[in-house]
Amino acid sequence: MPPRARKKAKAGYMISAVAELYKLHPQTLRLYERVGLLKPSRSQGNTRLYTDEDLERLEVILNLTRELGVNLAGIEIILNMRDKMGEMQTQMEAFIKFVRNEMTRNLSFPDERKFRNAIVRTAPRHAIRVEKG
Repeated sequence: MPPRARKKAKAGYMISAVAELYKLHPQTLRLYERVGLLKPSRSQGNTRLYTDEDLERLEVILNLTRELGVNLAGIEIILNMRDKMGEMQTQMEAFIKFVRNEMTRNLSFPDERKFRNAIVRTAPRHAIRVEKG
C-alpha cells in the first residue's frame, strides 16, 4: 500500500492488521523483529504496535525482498546504511545552519580586534628593477 494512502496513527497498528494490509504472515513480521529489522513498540498488554515509521520501514524491506530479491542479511546492511545516511544528513544540516548563523553574526558584528593582529601575506607594493652594471 502506498505510504500516502494510510492515515496517520498515533497509537499504532496491531500485527494482524499490518499482516493483512501487506499480505504477510504474522510470523514474517515476528521474524523481521527477531532479526532486528523492525522494532515495533509494545502496548501495556505487550501487544506489538506498528507506527507509521515502522510501516515505512516495512515497505522498504518488502521492496528489497519482493522486487530486488535481497536476503535478510543484505537488508540489514542496507537499512543500517540508510539510518547512518539519515544521521549524517541531520548532522550536515545542523552544521550548515551553524556556519550560516556564525557567518551572519560575524558579518553583522565584525570584531575589529580579530583583524588588528592578523598575519596576512601581501604582495610588494612597488616593483623595483635592478640592473647589473
